[in-house]
Amino acid sequence: MSDTHAATPVAIADRGAVRVITVDRPDKLNALNAATLDALHQAFDAAAADDAVRCVVLTGSGSRAFVAGADISEMNTLTPVQGRDFSLRGQRLMRRIEKMPKPVVAMINGFALGGGLELAMGCHLRIAADSAKLGQPEVNLGLIPGFGGTQRLLRLAGRAATLELCLVGTPVDAARARELGIVNRVVPAADLETETMKLANQLAESAPLALRGVLDCVNVGGECAIEEGLEYETAQFGLMFSTDDMREGTGAFLERRKPAFAGR
Repeated sequence: MSDTHAATPVAIADRGAVRVITVDRPDKLNALNAATLDALHQAFDAAAADDAVRCVVLTGSGSRAFVAGADISEMNTLTPVQGRDFSLRGQRLMRRIEKMPKPVVAMINGFALGGGLELAMGCHLRIAADSAKLGQPEVNLGLIPGFGGTQRLLRLAGRAATLELCLVGTPVDAARARELGIVNRVVPAADLETETMKLANQLAESAPLALRGVLDCVNVGGECAIEEGLEYETAQFGLMFSTDDMREGTGAFLERRKPAFAGR
């Protein structure tokens, strides 16, 4: 593993074609302040631009928290205008992650509350330790979710679950989060890193342009009428036939060998 971590609230390390981005504020349970949001945005910009990176894993430092929420000590002093700006800063980051051209897997190793759950929901896939707790407890602080929580939770878990989580504010365990569709997989805490990296490596070996096509189609389709989504899918499907990866993938299938995708 090559480690490019500097003295920032975010640590970055490459494991082959998988880039691991870690929110590194364990003394604050990895809470998101403005500096951390900006550092994460820069980290995802860099991962998107690096052709050697084919998949990103996002996690939190230590075993207690993925991200326990936004930094309350910072929020406590904000004016209404500053609060709105803080919300926009967080929403821009979540949208940046959501629109990444490469798969992003959230490795949820502990508390994912408030801004932490919003951060996880911005990722494409979520794997949680069985000990993780997830929720939107902002109402207990006299707040509402501000980084897209009401909107992404609604799309993942539906209206009833969203209202319960956001109105009551009580976190759920990982098993319940899986039942609600908030996380994709739940694994024993001791196996979390192994299972997450197994999935990330599988994604990193897949055809990059095809993965990007799937991500684009789902992003577009989630925000338009089905007719428009189907039209977009057809266009993307046709484009795949111009790629070397499509010839390699179909050829490898016919020749009963493992494909070697080059991303072109």
